[in-house]
Amino acid sequence: MVSSEDEIEPEIQTSAAQNLDRRRFSRDIRNLSPDEIDGLITGSDGRPFHVVHHLPEMKEEGIPYLMPGVPITCRVDNTEKYTTRSKVRVGTLYTVWLTHGQFHWTVKRKYKHFQELHRDLYKHRMMVHLLPIGRYAKERQQLRGMSEEMPSLHGTERTRRTSSKMKYLEEYLNGLLENRFCKNDHSMLEFLSVSALSFVTDLGPKGLEGPIFKRSGGHRIQGLNCIGHHQFCFRWSRRWLVVKDSFLMYMNRDNDNINFVLLFDPEFKVKVGRAYTDTKYGVCIENFTRSLVIKCSSYRQAQWWSHEINRLGETSDFIKVQRFEGFAPPREKTLTKWYVNGRGYFMDLADALEQAKEEIFITDWWLSPEVFLKRPATDDYWRLDQILKRKAEQGVKVCVLLYKEVELALGINSEHSKRTLMNMHPNIKVMRHPDHVSSVVFLWAHHEKMVAIDQTVAFVGGIDLAFGRWDDSQYRLTDLGLKETNTSITEEETKEDADTQTDANQENGVADGPQQTELNSEDLTGNTKLWLGKDYSNFIRKDWVQLDKPFEDNIDRTQVPRMPWRDLSAAIHGKAARDVARHFIQRWNFTKIFKNKYKDDFYPYLLPKSHSTADTLSFTVPGSKRAKVQVLRSADRWSTGTCENSILNAYIHTIENSEHFVYIENQFFISCADGKTVHNGIGDAIVNRILRAHREQKKYRVFVVIPLLPGFEGDISAGGGNAIQAILHFTYRTICRGELSILSRLSELEDQWTEYITVCGLRTHAQLSQSLVTELIYVHSKTLIADDRCYIIGSANINDRSMLGSRDSELAVFVEDEDRIPSIMGGEEYQAGPLTLALRKECFSVLVGATSDSSINIDDPVSDDFFFSVWNAAAKLNATIYDKVFRCLPCNDVHNMRELKERTCEERLCDKNPEQTTEELRAVRGLLVHFPLRFLCEENLLPPLGTKEGMAPVGLWT
Repeated sequence: MVSSEDEIEPEIQTSAAQNLDRRRFSRDIRNLSPDEIDGLITGSDGRPFHVVHHLPEMKEEGIPYLMPGVPITCRVDNTEKYTTRSKVRVGTLYTVWLTHGQFHWTVKRKYKHFQELHRDLYKHRMMVHLLPIGRYAKERQQLRGMSEEMPSLHGTERTRRTSSKMKYLEEYLNGLLENRFCKNDHSMLEFLSVSALSFVTDLGPKGLEGPIFKRSGGHRIQGLNCIGHHQFCFRWSRRWLVVKDSFLMYMNRDNDNINFVLLFDPEFKVKVGRAYTDTKYGVCIENFTRSLVIKCSSYRQAQWWSHEINRLGETSDFIKVQRFEGFAPPREKTLTKWYVNGRGYFMDLADALEQAKEEIFITDWWLSPEVFLKRPATDDYWRLDQILKRKAEQGVKVCVLLYKEVELALGINSEHSKRTLMNMHPNIKVMRHPDHVSSVVFLWAHHEKMVAIDQTVAFVGGIDLAFGRWDDSQYRLTDLGLKETNTSITEEETKEDADTQTDANQENGVADGPQQTELNSEDLTGNTKLWLGKDYSNFIRKDWVQLDKPFEDNIDRTQVPRMPWRDLSAAIHGKAARDVARHFIQRWNFTKIFKNKYKDDFYPYLLPKSHSTADTLSFTVPGSKRAKVQVLRSADRWSTGTCENSILNAYIHTIENSEHFVYIENQFFISCADGKTVHNGIGDAIVNRILRAHREQKKYRVFVVIPLLPGFEGDISAGGGNAIQAILHFTYRTICRGELSILSRLSELEDQWTEYITVCGLRTHAQLSQSLVTELIYVHSKTLIADDRCYIIGSANINDRSMLGSRDSELAVFVEDEDRIPSIMGGEEYQAGPLTLALRKECFSVLVGATSDSSINIDDPVSDDFFFSVWNAAAKLNATIYDKVFRCLPCNDVHNMRELKERTCEERLCDKNPEQTTEELRAVRGLLVHFPLRFLCEENLLPPLGTKEGMAPVGLWT
């Protein structure tokens, strides 16, 4: 066994970024402590899930597969007749029913198998007696408890009768199973079809197990198979096959290393015979990613295995196509909780990570190891990398999947994130995907954001664990250090009114002495800043650079306001959390197979827990409520090995079936299919639903909130650059420009379209270093709320990239309230869902300023009073004030580049008359401003063909 000194380099103690060219850990630490060994053995109800991650160590330590102190009993009956190869002699097949604790299973054995077992046990016993080898010492001690004479299998007059023979075999086998030496012998374990995974409680029922020969190849992933198809191109290997209630896997019996995992999915099939396998007694097991061929010892065994695998698969939810053509069904009475903004999400996530006992799964588009989850930080205890290191040292397996970006196009530096985490502890494993050249995937990304803990609690949404994402409902533009004595941020602070919010922005924006641009990350004593180093960002002004120097400021915080970040996420528990974890496991195992560098044992295969134990929750997120939850995704063969676009289907279904309103908050709004450049039909569903409401003369509202500018670096006063203009082009094409746009297709309504749909952005203001400043709030949300009864929160933008499934990979949850509470809708009594109603009110109260003005009523979202006099009135008023004071961009008054240039030369009220500016800004109500539908309407915003943006495929922008 390799000592820890042989496999770990000493940790470099320095505050500077480490040299990450070399991986610090090359293998796992496999020397288990006595306490860890005891933890793997104990448990009368089954083995702990930790066993899954310590199979080779258990083999080396000689830990028995059967649970110590738990009796194993058998019953032999149900004889079957079979014809031998000679077609003359008829043999007998016995069914052996076995019980070990809560686990029950059957095996089928011939009489010769009992004879072989007896012979092997006798031979092993003689070797232990006769060979004075040290490794037999423990077994010699066990033999002292065994009678000198082993039970005999030689028949008597009594055993010649079949019924008596079954009884005798049963007594014989039970006698062997009462002896520790016999029941833990390798021959006995094979006879009983038992392995180290047989009695792991969280893997569900014992299932089917046994030795098989498996054929190499069969992968449905381009480039993973031998070019030839002749039988000489195949390689047969002896493996131990394990079939559970939602997957099967095979392992090397010599060292108990897992060699492959096949998850049940809608393509799951079992076929028997030479026609499907090109081999005698062959069984072919298929799913989306592989056609696995195994070889059995007889025709009867092949039929038995096929029958049992199908029987286990039939009980799985995952072999059926679920609602919205998704992979997971709706899970009723699921504990769930929503989050608006990153503050509450990061806080609950930090506490949940502390509760991890077995596994932590993380996948992000971008991950910053140095991001703080609780703020303001006065030490590094709640820094993400330190949390993960702490849990890894406690034995938790941390698996992280990162999007491997095209470095010339994106500066998120996933290589830095990977090396930083993996150099902390060997229990932290990080994989990046895709390899752009080998997979021929250049345009698409892994865009989902997810954390799963012990496959019991999961977090899904739009918030990456990255710089710039932490925010609260105050949406501060400045961070020169909090002046308050008590610097902790509590739940109550997020409920402060708008006046307090402005005051806090102003106090936090006044410099108090010289400001540091480089932070001592090792000593944060007395720190009052909320965003440290690169975390203070305004990426439209300047994108992130030098992420390997995370504690150096990216912009001058004394001169440049930060750009607030609005986003949503959700926590889920139980079976829905297992669905999220299963998606991660599918992606992880797929990546391990696909990339050669991850095929070694350092990167393990992951196993999904059984849904039969999902209701046992070791902890819950505070404030969670019960609802029906379905996990949705966008997935393709390049990203996950399967095909799905259930998020798009759920969006369209929800819009089409909504009765009163839909509220959409999204980073992008690119839709209205033309079959050429845009293909998703979300905009079309909105048009059709509005037209139906108009024809039926019923009230129906559509609220759309999107960012005022796309999230690309660029100077909007000079046009914003090609990337910003390209996204604006397709956004305007969706809303109001061209014959396919929503407003053009609502032409039969004439000016009445304003009664049905409103499109807004968000903006706020503050004082920074004695100057008044404004900035848009970047809407990064991916949320839909309908009728105060259901909502979707996830990572999917409203564009083709996120929705089609064949492009970016995404994850979302569809939550439907199962309970009802009294509310009001359209002036009438209404039964709303408590979770959805609370989410909608949380969103609306901040956006329209109801937190600072109790007279603003947000109870009825579709009433004329709210829609016109509150929502649209606030958006119009605020846009007018900001235009007057700051001459903001984008705006409706600028139709072309000439007018844009002229506007940038105009003197601003905030510069020439600060007192009047302050007075004007007092009238601002909430955060809403109307989206400027006429901005640059006379310009062609598509990138010029001669530019790199113009040469990129149109799908990059849509």
